[in-house]
Amino acid sequence: MKEVEELSFGDSATGASERKRQPWLGRLIAALVVIVLLVVCGSAWAWEARLRHIIVFVNGQQMEISAGTTAKQLLSAHDDFGAHPGKLLAVDGSVLKTTGGHPVSLTVDNQQVDPSDWGNTRFSGNTQISVTSGGDVTEGHTTDYETVPHGITVNIAGGVIQMVKTRGQDGKREIWVGDVSKKRIAKRMAKQMVDTQIVGVSPRPEGHKVIALTFDDGPSDQYTAPILDILKQKGVKATFFDVGQYSVRYPALEKRMVAEGHEVASHSNTHPFMPKMKRDALRAEINAGFANMKKASGVGTRMMRSPYGSFTVDQWKDVYDLVDYNVLWSIDTEDWRRPGAQAIHDAVLNHAYNGAVVLMHDGGGNRDQDIEALPGIIDDLKAQGYEFVTISGLLKLAGISAAPLTDKSGDAKK
Repeated sequence: MKEVEELSFGDSATGASERKRQPWLGRLIAALVVIVLLVVCGSAWAWEARLRHIIVFVNGQQMEISAGTTAKQLLSAHDDFGAHPGKLLAVDGSVLKTTGGHPVSLTVDNQQVDPSDWGNTRFSGNTQISVTSGGDVTEGHTTDYETVPHGITVNIAGGVIQMVKTRGQDGKREIWVGDVSKKRIAKRMAKQMVDTQIVGVSPRPEGHKVIALTFDDGPSDQYTAPILDILKQKGVKATFFDVGQYSVRYPALEKRMVAEGHEVASHSNTHPFMPKMKRDALRAEINAGFANMKKASGVGTRMMRSPYGSFTVDQWKDVYDLVDYNVLWSIDTEDWRRPGAQAIHDAVLNHAYNGAVVLMHDGGGNRDQDIEALPGIIDDLKAQGYEFVTISGLLKLAGISAAPLTDKSGDAKK
């Protein structure tokens, strides 16, 4: 029994010892298993993410890359495939900086990828990748405007009445001023300019038989009143082109013309030869003539007849903003030659036509022959069916008028 007990006791001690050593062995085995699993998984991950290669297409060209390559790595390794960021341009299109425009563009399977996501973007096999240069960007700008002066065209050849057909208006051009470059570049026309057009017209109103009698160089204290008496007796209206310095000398005659329904217009202020005048002197002369007429009669006008009928393209360009009409004539009685009352009468009757403008005088010399000829001229023209009109009346019957005046905004004045 003792041997048996000792044997049992001995077996029990040995088993306990073995049991004490067993946990370490288990842990060792477990550790080895984990290591093996880590190696296997790591190898699999390395294969999948690093060692395995895939085929992609960049800008249509096939290439082989590691499966884990990011977009950022791919572009960096290939110098962005020749693409480049956009440039910063000045407002005139010149280059301010080679950078500063839009960045290189990356598209993966038709989906654009923001540059901030390039480091996290990887590809699968057969991915279609597009790499393109960024667009240029034009610098910011402020907007300014500049005036574009209008021009003037004058085509007065052959016209009995020269007139302003269109009223010139300056244009306005939009200017871009670069924020960085400070360059000024003309852009669109914000307001189109309109050229002034001066044309010559010879009104012949349809359905009428009219003639306009006109008298120059007055008013005079000796001849104007008798002419007005004849016109009143015959019931005829005429147009008087008066010299401003005489208008203010004889304001009663000027007022009588207006009161009896005649038209008054300017024949300058001092009767100079206008083509020899400098611009400023010419403008002063015309303004003074208009002003003295208004002072004498209370009537403002922009109609004139240049002395001697001398008014060229150059004069129009100097004063087109002051004058609406320069009235010439189609029948010259040459009364200044004193050819006799019958010659003056015949000059009118032999050349009369619908719309004719007759030149006579009520001042500037001896006008007795005009006074003598005038009653017969009127009676014989009436016998031929003529009606007598003022210059404004002639234009109105023909449906012709100068362009309306405009204010600074280009709107027609009321």
